[in-house]
Amino acid sequence: MMLYYIYDGTFEGLLTAIYDAYYERENPELIVAMDNFTDNFLIQRRYIDTDEKKATKVHNGIINKISEDALTNIMYAYLSEHENAGKYILEYLRFGFKVGRLVDSYLSDDRVHNIHKLARKVSRERHLLLGIIRFRLLSNNIYYAPIDTQYNTACLLGDHFAARMADQIFVIHDVKRNYGVFYDKSKWFISDIDTKGNLDLHEKELFYQELWKKYFESTTIKDRLNPKLQSHFMPKRYWKYLVEMK
Repeated sequence: MMLYYIYDGTFEGLLTAIYDAYYERENPELIVAMDNFTDNFLIQRRYIDTDEKKATKVHNGIINKISEDALTNIMYAYLSEHENAGKYILEYLRFGFKVGRLVDSYLSDDRVHNIHKLARKVSRERHLLLGIIRFRLLSNNIYYAPIDTQYNTACLLGDHFAARMADQIFVIHDVKRNYGVFYDKSKWFISDIDTKGNLDLHEKELFYQELWKKYFESTTIKDRLNPKLQSHFMPKRYWKYLVEMK
């Protein structure tokens, strides 16, 4: 029977699963978050209880025996929410603990390639979001930005926007995963979020949105419209919350 490791979905839970698989010399077919687990009679289930001490040991071991870049790679792979991300991370780290800081130079090795591929996808989406996020000024003077992303990248945006908008209170809301990145002028943090009903926009926001739409329309050369090329540079999945695309 195939062995599945099932954890609580947190990064610490994943690191705990990595610890157990490594030290107990087990090779699970899948390391999957509880919310994404689909049961069937052909598998052997092992439920992983998150253990901060185990997670910390793996975290520190990666930094000390491999590299900080490796830690970033597995974090990004985890945020990809790929169904095989947990398994790929385990294989990458087992290899990394053998070869040390040279692990990321083995570009043709599947254990490295699989992680780099996922990490690049998450990194590209983060870079894209830094340029397309549209904040809306609410009636309570909070800047609010809804996003609907392919990967779990909202948590990677806090540092950038906290530095860029240091004198403003803002929320970046991942509407798909129901959490937000909050900034209160002193620090940013992550918390669950549930917006019920419509959010009231500030009267200034309504004015500037209309102004921006008119500017966007006035600079558009209709004879040169190329929706296919436009969607290549800006995939349609990100158009939903762009003011100018409404």
